[in-house]
Amino acid sequence: MTSTWPAWTRPRAPPTSWAQTSLVNVERLPGLNTLGVAMSRIDFAPFGLNPPHSHPRSSEILHVAEGTLYAGFVTSNTAQGNLLFAKKLKKGDAFVFPKGLMHFQFNLGDTEAVAFATFGSQSPGLVTTANALFGSKPPIPDYILAKAVQLSKTTVTWLQEQQWLDIAQEYGQRSVQMAARIILIAALLALASSRALAFDPSPLQDFCVADYDSKVSVNGFACMNAKDVTVDDFYFTGLDKAASTSNELGANITLVNVERLPGLNTLGVAMSRIDYAPFGLNPPHSHPRSSEILHVAEGTLYAGFVTSNTAQGNLLFAKKLNKGDAFVFPRGLVHFQFNNGDIPAVAFATFGSQSPGLVTAANALFGSKPPIPDYILARPAQLSKTTVDWLQEQQWLDIAQENGPPSVQAN
Repeated sequence: MTSTWPAWTRPRAPPTSWAQTSLVNVERLPGLNTLGVAMSRIDFAPFGLNPPHSHPRSSEILHVAEGTLYAGFVTSNTAQGNLLFAKKLKKGDAFVFPKGLMHFQFNLGDTEAVAFATFGSQSPGLVTTANALFGSKPPIPDYILAKAVQLSKTTVTWLQEQQWLDIAQEYGQRSVQMAARIILIAALLALASSRALAFDPSPLQDFCVADYDSKVSVNGFACMNAKDVTVDDFYFTGLDKAASTSNELGANITLVNVERLPGLNTLGVAMSRIDYAPFGLNPPHSHPRSSEILHVAEGTLYAGFVTSNTAQGNLLFAKKLNKGDAFVFPRGLVHFQFNNGDIPAVAFATFGSQSPGLVTAANALFGSKPPIPDYILARPAQLSKTTVDWLQEQQWLDIAQENGPPSVQAN
């Protein structure tokens, strides 16, 4: 598979080193509280790697100060799959990583490299993807992960027994050097007028029904002419119908977002119905633009989420849910649901965004198009390059297909 990657992305020596992050956030600099900004310095050894990770509460701008990096991010699930946007960066270059999306940086050279990252949150959070999947405390049950990542339970159990490195340690003592303080003051001055919005922008009119045919490119959709709006633009039917769960995961999602219900445009809300076959799985995934409330309508589920990196590791909060129970999944954190019963189950999810996005963790790691180079994935996932190559050759199922045509038509 390496032949599909540009020659310059292949290291002249195998990656034997990591990187180290010096984070300046509110945990380390109390004056940042409420100011909505943070930064970090990232030092890369020769062929060092900042492994695939995400920031649930902020986008990021990376500026290369020294050396040459190969950096990229993987999109949330799309009709074309999880797309990889990656580029070679040299001194003076900058690159943007959107909030909640998995990304990485790799030092292509045999000399050290340095980069600085700017965040639009005082506490952007850090979720190292492999750590969250395989290193949570307590561990995610092996039968859930084996089904989600297409590995044997024996391999999953072995991975869960390994040590998982956190190169950031963002939650440590508040010990920032004066040089970092000086850099931070400059960053604050530069970013003081560009505070990031935490949620979808508020509407400035009663409604702004999405005009799917408009050629105007905006954040969301352009508004349909109010004279052309009808009641059916706010209407969706079919949520009483079970979707087919005849797939390898045994689950299916009927998503009601702005892509499928035009009246949701600018209203900052979406929902979905999730159907589970007996022992069906909604695999570990995250929503980069919204938190979620899950309500169990039928059956019994085992559901949970994994925290961002903490001093105690990536903590798993999971619970058995019965009919009538509800559970919250914070924005950007890896979470899952598993039907632990021998009868079908149904749940409904509520989101605080018209387009919450969906990043299925295993799909983003091993199913991106083009693939992330195997030498970048092998080390943080603690798998051989042969195993990574095999995983990248598999089919990765997206049970939501939120970007495709509606599976249930509105009448």
